[in-house]
Amino acid sequence: MSVQHTNRLAQEKSPYLLQHAHNPVDWFAWNDEAFAKARAENKPIFLSIGYSTCHWCHVMERESFEQEYIGKYLNEHFVSIKVDREERPDVDKIYMTFVQSTTGSGGWPMSVFLTPDLKPFYGGTYFPPDARYGRPSFLQLLEQIAGLWRERKTEVVASAGELHARLELITAREAKSDLPLTPELLRGAAQMFKESFDPTHGGFGGAPKFPQPSIPSLLLRAAKRFGDEAAVKMVLHTCDRMNAGGIHDQLGGGFSRYAVDAEWLVPHFEKMLYDNAQLAQLYLDAFLVSGDVRHAEVVRDILDYVLRDLTHPGGGFYSAEDADSEGHEGKFYCWTQAELSKLLTVEEYNVTAKYFGITAAGNFVDHSHPTPLAGQNVLSIVNPSVPAADQPLLEAARQKMLAVRAQRIRPHLDDKILASWNGLMLGAFARASVVLGDEQYRAAAEQNLQFLREKLWQPAESKIENRKSEIPGTLFHRWRDGERDHVQLLEGYAFLLDGVIQLYEATLVPGHLEFACELASAMIAKFYDAANGGFWQSPAGLNDLILRVKDDYDGAEPSGNSVATLALLKLAAITGRDDFKQPAEATLQLFAARLQSQPAALAFMLQALDFWLDEPRRVVIAGETNSTKFHELLQAAHSIYQPNKIVLGNNGAVEPFAKTLTAKPGATAYVCTGTTCQPPTGEAVQLRRVLSGQIAG
Repeated sequence: MSVQHTNRLAQEKSPYLLQHAHNPVDWFAWNDEAFAKARAENKPIFLSIGYSTCHWCHVMERESFEQEYIGKYLNEHFVSIKVDREERPDVDKIYMTFVQSTTGSGGWPMSVFLTPDLKPFYGGTYFPPDARYGRPSFLQLLEQIAGLWRERKTEVVASAGELHARLELITAREAKSDLPLTPELLRGAAQMFKESFDPTHGGFGGAPKFPQPSIPSLLLRAAKRFGDEAAVKMVLHTCDRMNAGGIHDQLGGGFSRYAVDAEWLVPHFEKMLYDNAQLAQLYLDAFLVSGDVRHAEVVRDILDYVLRDLTHPGGGFYSAEDADSEGHEGKFYCWTQAELSKLLTVEEYNVTAKYFGITAAGNFVDHSHPTPLAGQNVLSIVNPSVPAADQPLLEAARQKMLAVRAQRIRPHLDDKILASWNGLMLGAFARASVVLGDEQYRAAAEQNLQFLREKLWQPAESKIENRKSEIPGTLFHRWRDGERDHVQLLEGYAFLLDGVIQLYEATLVPGHLEFACELASAMIAKFYDAANGGFWQSPAGLNDLILRVKDDYDGAEPSGNSVATLALLKLAAITGRDDFKQPAEATLQLFAARLQSQPAALAFMLQALDFWLDEPRRVVIAGETNSTKFHELLQAAHSIYQPNKIVLGNNGAVEPFAKTLTAKPGATAYVCTGTTCQPPTGEAVQLRRVLSGQIAG
């Protein structure tokens, strides 16, 4: 019978840390208490980083961290620290860079050994409980590290110092380059992405296949700029194949993180808020470009899933759902042939089995479990052509399957609320509300922003009454279970800024623009490097980071630098404020060489470059904000795919020229470039014609 343990992590709010609260390991959170113990006892630190919906994190916990002998050895020879990478991506970034640079790969769980002054000297990812594939068991590794520390500590510390110096070089951003920022950077990047396109299954690259929404979104922009119909077809084909694949939850909506194959068939089943936010934006783009309502349906499918399964009663959006339930990956989502033939009528089953490609053998095996479940089918659309007469049968089957699935044990919900990911989803809801004309989505966006402002935003303070605020507002990173953390991160400020700007453009509520300006000013004050350009990932003065890093990689999530750059350029165009434009331009210049040499690393920042290259078109809508005419014009302004336009009102913190534009009776729209405007119109149809180029400007 196992002994029940409780360690310090029981006092934490992170769902990931709480999962480890009853391990026999004497875990610490990432804090001064842990660092002080390591220094006082002169022990190396074992740092384990993961997140609550990480499948292999669960495996390593089950195999190692729940074992008494592992706990005993770690407690005797190390100070053990657990970090939730989603709460502290700044900590994760530093040590992931170390692991990738020393091993050639990375991932989670990440396992790193540090000196008491937090410098890494050895690292890896998952370590198995038994020696295999030429790798030591986790215990053997611990014994080797402990022996090195005991017998050759001076050499280990010296080596850590050298590795730290190398890490500083790797993470240092070069000074601003003089490379010209031209459309050719976009053309070259688009060509490179097109060359990696999978013409059969869509997507870019091979297995495992990630959606990487920044890449198809950039291709649509490049297609608009260069008239590249081939690029448009690639993106729409990718959207269609992802929609039909198992990566898309065909019953409950939303998308999983990635597919393990090249066909989008078998997903890694965890669902992340940030993926779904970016995919909603991509499918909105696809809908506007193609006019195909199927893409709009995917947007609704994603957002309805988030409202149903990932929304706090107060309006915040939860972070993720796990891949595993009852110890098996995908068990919640998969079906056997026998199960479906019993649940459905013969007619329903025949239509459903053909549509989803159901077989007795199945198409998925959970290799991570010692006793995989047999005959599991991931649902994907194999035969989309369903005769009209059979559509009611398919819909009836779907409803029965959804009802049965709802009775299953759900995967773990990571219910922490992050400013960064909420900002991404806020933008998706805001834009969808006006593109799709859905009041429910606008209400969700408004409620989400209210929640974030109440729970995570601390307004600016003025040191002297009746004077301009001297202490900018503060945005904290995580809220959960009634409590916020004390962490500030660039990505929180940047992603939320982007979302608030989109909410302003979707509503033209002056208060949203005012808050965007507050948020932007605070972000620049806390993170901007005025000497060299670019934004630091963390504010200055933190004693728990061995490096201050400028994130320069748009991966599954876009980097804070990329999102900050585009958001500030848009805000500068709306407000006319050069203090927003200048940091964005300096950041583009800082990363110019990387944009040219490694465009795949900064696909989102290339979108910011695309915006910057030309004077943006401005749609100014003046008039009664509650009138039907106003809302018709606002929706028309968002109904044409034109990624480099901005939409604004004529009051509040908008640029001076917009304030000179007045409304005729009802509401009036002006389409302007610089101080030159087309004839104003009060008709939505006319506005669409102007924006789509049917009326020459």
